[in-house]
Amino acid sequence: VQLQASGGGLVQAGGSLRLSCAASGRTFSRNVMGWFRQAPGKEREFVAEVNWSGVLTRYADSVKGRFTVSRADTRNTVYLQMNSLKPEDTAVYYCAAGMSTSIPGNYDYWGQGTQVTVSS
Repeated sequence: VQLQASGGGLVQAGGSLRLSCAASGRTFSRNVMGWFRQAPGKEREFVAEVNWSGVLTRYADSVKGRFTVSRADTRNTVYLQMNSLKPEDTAVYYCAAGMSTSIPGNYDYWGQGTQVTVSS
C-alpha cells in the first residue's frame, strides 16, 4: 500500500494550497482517510479527516474554517484545501488511511509527507 502526497510548497501568509493524496495497492473506498502534520521540534498532530462517503468530516480547532478535507469520486484520493494560511501552519503534512469506517479513525497507512512552508 502506498499513499502519495503532493501539492506542498512555499506560500505567503494569507495564501492557499491544495494537497492531494492518492492511495494505491488497495482500495479505501469504505474507510476513513485523513491528514496530519508535524512542525519542527513538535509532535505529529491531527489536522482533518473524512469518512468514506465524504459527508462526515472532522477538523482540528486550529484549522476549522480555513481548511477543507474532501475525497475524489473514486474514494481513493483525499484532498486538503488550505486557505488563509498562517506561518504556524508550516509543517510536513502527511496523509493517512486506515481500516476505520467511521470518524474519528484509526490509521494504519501513512504517506511520505509533503512540506508546506508559510512565510510571514
